[in-house]
Amino acid sequence: MKIALVYPIFKKNGQYPLLSQNRQFRYSNSKEIRIFPLIMGTAATMLKKQGHEVLFLDAINERLTKEEYEQKLKNFNPELILLETKAPILKITWKHIDYLKEILNSKIALCGDHVSFNPKESFENSKVDFILVGGDYDVGILKLSNSLENKEQLSEGIWFKKEGKIIENGFLPEMKDLDNIPFIDRELTKWKNYGEAYLRKPSMYILSGRGCGGGHYGSGKCTFCIWQHALWKCRARLRSPKNFVDELKYLSEHYKIREVFDDNEAGGVWDKKWVEEVYKEMKEQNLLDKIYISSNARADSLDSKTCKLMKKIGYRLLKIGLESGNNKTLKILNKGETIEEIKEGVKTAKREGMVVLLTTMVGFPWETEEDVKRTYEATKELMLYKTKIGDSLQSSIIMPYPYTPLYKLAEKKGWLIYDAKDYEKLDQTRPILKTKIDTQKWCKKIWAIHTHPLFILKTLFSIRNKNDLELIFRGVKSVIGHLKDY
Repeated sequence: MKIALVYPIFKKNGQYPLLSQNRQFRYSNSKEIRIFPLIMGTAATMLKKQGHEVLFLDAINERLTKEEYEQKLKNFNPELILLETKAPILKITWKHIDYLKEILNSKIALCGDHVSFNPKESFENSKVDFILVGGDYDVGILKLSNSLENKEQLSEGIWFKKEGKIIENGFLPEMKDLDNIPFIDRELTKWKNYGEAYLRKPSMYILSGRGCGGGHYGSGKCTFCIWQHALWKCRARLRSPKNFVDELKYLSEHYKIREVFDDNEAGGVWDKKWVEEVYKEMKEQNLLDKIYISSNARADSLDSKTCKLMKKIGYRLLKIGLESGNNKTLKILNKGETIEEIKEGVKTAKREGMVVLLTTMVGFPWETEEDVKRTYEATKELMLYKTKIGDSLQSSIIMPYPYTPLYKLAEKKGWLIYDAKDYEKLDQTRPILKTKIDTQKWCKKIWAIHTHPLFILKTLFSIRNKNDLELIFRGVKSVIGHLKDY
């Protein structure tokens, strides 16, 4: 079959939508954020290996015009199209599906977090043919294409319509052994289109597993996180250390990659044994000191022994969710760690020579001005602690998506400002929960910690070479773009 995996070119006021591999959606002025859609990448690879003709068309990150995007799609003339969507652009996606049905003779499938929670409404509001319910939609689209080609019954997790009736068909079964997934075909998926300001170039994205592991609860169950609840059912899976390191070696040798970013929700670093085995594999395959690894991580996974070993492996930057400086908020969010534990984990990582990217949120209905000041002060404290090139932060308005536990709590407490179906309001340009603070002001103030004189001075004193200067230059451009967002 001819199959296209597509991210259409939706723009708003000149801003690009952050859709691919983004847990939180917004339109942004920053041109430095082009995150690689890893599950869609493995989908394209698996389809090609199965013998299908595949078009990987990420018009957002390829920066195509609407005309260029449509021409590429028409020239390829796919039999099957897969689109990923999220709540803030769901209604736009519905219209686009209907438009594609007018200009192409294609079957269309949808995947993503929101449609995994509520597949029915997309059937009711668009001409979509199939919806893949669950996170392993790379396996799902492979099963769908094989079923269509062989005229077989559709597998579990693939919803469809028959004689005008929506056929409910469960949840995509989880792939138990992630080592069975092939390494992503980087040429097919146009890897050079992707990257972020804080990564050493050339860089690529990788997944050590699927689902957020670690924490006091054994798995990530944060009430605001739609991926955990919609895609992974709050369960974590890891690839074997050997399989993970084999891919690192392949990327290093074939593409001369200097850094990979592990975009698994908590990386693999929450599993101490996994980290130890990765070190042994890196040493055995002569990869130590040859490639940097940056990764998502939970702060409570970062004890001194683990951090020392991570540093030896080549871990450079850790993206850590601080979220709030208040324990009450962390408890409501079911974060599974305290602000004291978060501070200690972040400082331990920095003491052992790694840099951090902290993520924070503002606009919680129960927080006061004093509460958000504590978040600001906690963020500033950690950013000014042993600062060096690469330390950075992000700040955003809390955005609970429909069907997440936090959204359900907001409905129960009467915190929602907008109607539950006003999905386009969930694009982080405004708070959707009642709040006592000015969210735009505080987001901008937290982002502006990057401009604190002591942060700038410490960063400049840590410059060692030309590569450090390039990292600073990209970082400054990215921060300026984000400040424009607020």
